[in-house]
Amino acid sequence: MSKAERTRARIRDAALASFVDRGYVDTTMRLIAAEAEVSVGNAYYYFPSKEHLVQELYIRVQHEHAALARPLLAAEKQLVDRLRVVFETGLRTVGPYRRVAPGFLGAMMPPDSPINPLSEASADARALTVALFREAVDGSEHRLPPSIAGILPDALFGVFLALLLRWTYDSGEGQRQTARLLDTGLRLFAVAQPFLRVPGIRGVATDLLTQIAEVRA
Repeated sequence: MSKAERTRARIRDAALASFVDRGYVDTTMRLIAAEAEVSVGNAYYYFPSKEHLVQELYIRVQHEHAALARPLLAAEKQLVDRLRVVFETGLRTVGPYRRVAPGFLGAMMPPDSPINPLSEASADARALTVALFREAVDGSEHRLPPSIAGILPDALFGVFLALLLRWTYDSGEGQRQTARLLDTGLRLFAVAQPFLRVPGIRGVATDLLTQIAEVRA
């Protein structure tokens, strides 16, 4: 690793550690530079803004999510069970950030926020999550109609964001309300699966999933 790469990694790691400890609002570029032992100008050279470092956080979390989910996916064949793996490991991966999640949520909610998960700036991190959902769908022994299977992973990303919103405000022990919501949604999907091959229902379901998948900031 070159000196420049080491410096960039040090700045990134300092930022990600601060996001966990202090949250989004209280993490500043000046603080990141101090903890990485570089000048503020040097920190800005590698990362033009704090928002660029949030994107680094998104990417790291998605890689951790995939690493946690894939061994568990290998043991499951049923679609609902595979989707449960992706949702539950996703929540487990963001667990260390739960205390500071409301601060991130406040910053990412405006449609024009560069850290909005639905923004163009977040496209790379979003693609990693969609790809994991696609693995879950494509690797199932249950074959969905092509019109459903093609759009479902993108729609599931939107569902996962909604679940994260509920998780952020679930102050109960073990976030049991979030777990119950996920379980109810998956059981409903399991009941609906056989009907997705019925032409009239398939068309409506495809339209609904497409509208969810196309939501962007």
